[in-house]
Amino acid sequence: MIMNITALTENTTERGLSTEHGLSLYIETNKATILFDMGQTSLFERNAALLQKDLTKVDIAVVSHGHYDHGGGLRRFLEINDRAPVYLHRCAFEPHYRADGTYNGLDVSLKNNSRLILTEGETSIEEGITLYDCQGRPKILELGSFGLLMQQEGTLVPDDFRHEQVLLIEEEGKRVLISGCSHQGIHNIMAWFRPDILIGGFHFFKMPVGDRLTELTRLLGVYSARYFTCHCTGVDQYHWMKRTLPDLEYLSTGKTIYL
Repeated sequence: MIMNITALTENTTERGLSTEHGLSLYIETNKATILFDMGQTSLFERNAALLQKDLTKVDIAVVSHGHYDHGGGLRRFLEINDRAPVYLHRCAFEPHYRADGTYNGLDVSLKNNSRLILTEGETSIEEGITLYDCQGRPKILELGSFGLLMQQEGTLVPDDFRHEQVLLIEEEGKRVLISGCSHQGIHNIMAWFRPDILIGGFHFFKMPVGDRLTELTRLLGVYSARYFTCHCTGVDQYHWMKRTLPDLEYLSTGKTIYL
């Protein structure tokens, strides 16, 4: 079987489906069916039905980090699917905020749900399916906290994204890395893991198109990897980047990629 990855929820669509600022990916591999993130609402469920993707068949669920637009649909998933474990980082339920101080985190009332498996460091789910939180790895490029905040000892400070994790799937000689928002820095993530295929947001949507974005795109081009981006990269930024990185593709709501 070819690995199939379908975007149930993303900011844009080419198929007339409903969209939201968020991400949810339905991943079908030889070993398991995986739901990677659940968007900010139950929209992932409605789109899954339209796309004929059965959420009751999901074997493994992952929440990439503790922001509402990736884990807002968690409660609904737990209701739809009564068996799949859900992997989140142990810091995912810590309070997270936007630059204006509004809450940006998960529903903390779900924190003690027995289906949740809290991760840290490297977590092997099964052979060829592994989660990594990237904490403590040396960065080759620092892009800051993007104005995002976390609460530490009662004070809001720049988020260090300790709650973020990436998913590595190794199958049939391919290393496919899936990253929700790449807050740790897409260039750092590429340097650390060097996947054959990278799927996820680059968190460039607030970066003006221009020389700096072109420079960052060229740095991604040094790797012999295929890129499928979405969500927090930004549509204008994607089109600008594609001029320098022609093999870059966009994964919008309803689209399936076959690897």
